[in-house]
Amino acid sequence: MAQLDQTHDPKLESWVQSANGHADFPIQNLPFGVFSPRNGGARGGVAIGDRILDLSAALAAGLFAGEAAKAAEAASGATLNAFLALGAGPRQALRLRLSELLAKGSPDQAKVEACLHAVEACTLHLPARIGDYTDFYVGIHHATSVGKLFRPDNPLMPNYKHVPIGYHGRASSINVTGTPVRRPRGQTKPPDAAGPVFGPCQRLDYELELGVWIGTGNAQGEPIDIGEAADHVGGFCLLNDWSARDIQAWEYQPLGPFLAKNFASTISAWVITPEALAPFRMAQPGRPEGDPAPLPYLTDAADQKEGALDIEIEVLLMTSGLRAKGLAPHRLGLSHARHMYWTVAQMIAHHTSNGCNLQPGDLLGSGTISGPDLTSCGSILEATEGGKNPIVLASGEERRFLEDGDEVIMRARGRREGFAPIGFGECRARILPAG
Repeated sequence: MAQLDQTHDPKLESWVQSANGHADFPIQNLPFGVFSPRNGGARGGVAIGDRILDLSAALAAGLFAGEAAKAAEAASGATLNAFLALGAGPRQALRLRLSELLAKGSPDQAKVEACLHAVEACTLHLPARIGDYTDFYVGIHHATSVGKLFRPDNPLMPNYKHVPIGYHGRASSINVTGTPVRRPRGQTKPPDAAGPVFGPCQRLDYELELGVWIGTGNAQGEPIDIGEAADHVGGFCLLNDWSARDIQAWEYQPLGPFLAKNFASTISAWVITPEALAPFRMAQPGRPEGDPAPLPYLTDAADQKEGALDIEIEVLLMTSGLRAKGLAPHRLGLSHARHMYWTVAQMIAHHTSNGCNLQPGDLLGSGTISGPDLTSCGSILEATEGGKNPIVLASGEERRFLEDGDEVIMRARGRREGFAPIGFGECRARILPAG
């Protein structure tokens, strides 16, 4: 696990004024991403307040040396795969140097200032080339609620509390925040129809998830031990795994998700490092009495002590009606990462337990993270109880499922007394009509 150091000091301030008290990107965060300035190509950068530090420009200015220079060079290109592959040592050295450069009183302020871009003048890109994407199902409240809707007599499969359930998704349709999502078409079976029909999805949904970027990988045939799994995490993001519930209901037996899931996923643009999240580690919540203990290959005392995340996550909805009346987005759910039944380390250990090889830039999804009640749902399927109880908005509109023109916005915050809060940046996308 990443350790606390001077970069986490809550009293630390930046000479970049917008960073001080910034909701997402104070100097205690320093996430990595890929951006294009106006009239420039894609390159690596670091978010600080409402600015982006251009790593290639900072390298050219001679601001890095040693391990920090090695990491900055790997993170300065059009993808962060090489940077993720370096692992924790160089990443931590670069974080320390960035903190020094951006802190108040830095003797290099003038040089660094020349390497900054205003975020509103830049285009954000996917941080890495995603070779493979696996979506897990570790939100137990979501699994139970959705199970009741699809299988009222058997909501939670007997393997759920023994196995971190997951499926392999589609990496090619993962989009960066801000990219519109087109409503999918597919085959569905209406309850009153004699046979299936093909047409636009009528029950479009979001899923509120955390994404996990893989850093260093493993060789095929060599599983990652649970005690070492955290060392293979390169960072975190927000993930919206868009879902076509009517298509899903018809197709998911017997092999699980397919066209209901692979048309689009949206992620936030910045890689939040394990070091930035070190203050927000927490003990994995104890399993309810009677639940089985994980098998030995999924059990590690250190992971149970600090392998969970103290992160608040929320999902909001902006509609054409709310927009027209100048109203704020409607909060659909406020949840927390503590509702994950399995830790990230357990997800990685299980994923590789059969010898499957992970690679730098692979992405894992947590699965929908819902809380125990209707105010903490991570999908509209749960919030409306399968569409039976519509959500009423301040604009007078109602929603049973998502409509064309709706924009889904996800946010996350790490908060803990004694530390500066940090965020993930937004994960948002607007729905376009079916083509």
